[in-house]
Amino acid sequence: MAKLSFENIGITHLAGAVPKTVIVNRDYTDFFSKDVVNTIVDKTGVEHRRFSRKDQTASDLCFAAAEKLLFDNEIDKSEIDILLFISQTPDYRMPATSVILQHRLGLSKDTAAFDINLGCSGFVYGLSVAFAYANMPGVRKVLVLNGETRSKVYHPKDRKTAFIFGDAGIAAIVERQENVGKSFFSLNSDGSKSDLIKVDAGGYRNPSSPESLKEKVVDENGSIRTDEHGHMNGADVFNFVLREIPKSIKQTLAYANSTIDECDFIVCHQANKFMNDYLSRKLKLDNAKVPTTIEKYGNTSSVSIPLTIVDQLKDKLDGHRKLLLSGFGVGMSWATAVLSTKDLRILTIVEV
Repeated sequence: MAKLSFENIGITHLAGAVPKTVIVNRDYTDFFSKDVVNTIVDKTGVEHRRFSRKDQTASDLCFAAAEKLLFDNEIDKSEIDILLFISQTPDYRMPATSVILQHRLGLSKDTAAFDINLGCSGFVYGLSVAFAYANMPGVRKVLVLNGETRSKVYHPKDRKTAFIFGDAGIAAIVERQENVGKSFFSLNSDGSKSDLIKVDAGGYRNPSSPESLKEKVVDENGSIRTDEHGHMNGADVFNFVLREIPKSIKQTLAYANSTIDECDFIVCHQANKFMNDYLSRKLKLDNAKVPTTIEKYGNTSSVSIPLTIVDQLKDKLDGHRKLLLSGFGVGMSWATAVLSTKDLRILTIVEV
């Protein structure tokens, strides 16, 4: 594992945005029977999700979160030296969405801006990059923007994925913070499992074609998708998570010379209720310390960890707090962090 540690670097401000459109999963029955839908919802725990408009992108959600964060906290835009945009649903293949957001937010041309293309582990990976930059002389503030519109990735007729994913965006400021304490990161990857969660076509290995856009029946349940929609081997993903994530959490805690009991909150990627409940039992976690939003927003990929913090921990992170973050999924890629925070200011989620 890649191990990183930082001292007196922290997240100081955090904001989130979600689309206004609420999907009630038990009413999402255009292609499946009510009984099938109820069975899926009971298993995944995803009661509601947010879907972006056809013309609304991940950058729009991040822009709304960033505008609120900068305005409400009276942050001087000239102090933002780095902008990171974390997403696998960018606006375009090129240019980088981060550069578009730099201009749209009115940031200086002296601002460095680049994209990070990672899925469910992306926020923790992105934080490690932000912490590394904030640790450098001459860097004042790093603006982390993390957004996904996963509703556009998966086919509504694919039973395995149609009821899980939703859309959201967040904005965070990372900077030097006196006496915040130490934070620790563990970053990992296993590309031999890259087929477990994948979009087969539409990139440069398998470009778009009439064949890649053709709807096909893909399983014994009659699920339908094209080669340009995401697919997932749920059973193998589940086995992968149970094999790697408890081990990663224990190793990271040991690296941080800490214990799970010393963590105020444990925030895991919101994959589905069944998986997260199993992880909690395996790690013997105190449920009062494990906030969840899977029932409210579904699986928002890399955004699920910061979205859960914004939604569930507002006004709970005054003073010094210790968070354990665990992101895992597409790649396969996983990342764990033991994060120290001090008076983290969290704003109310905006709807756009």
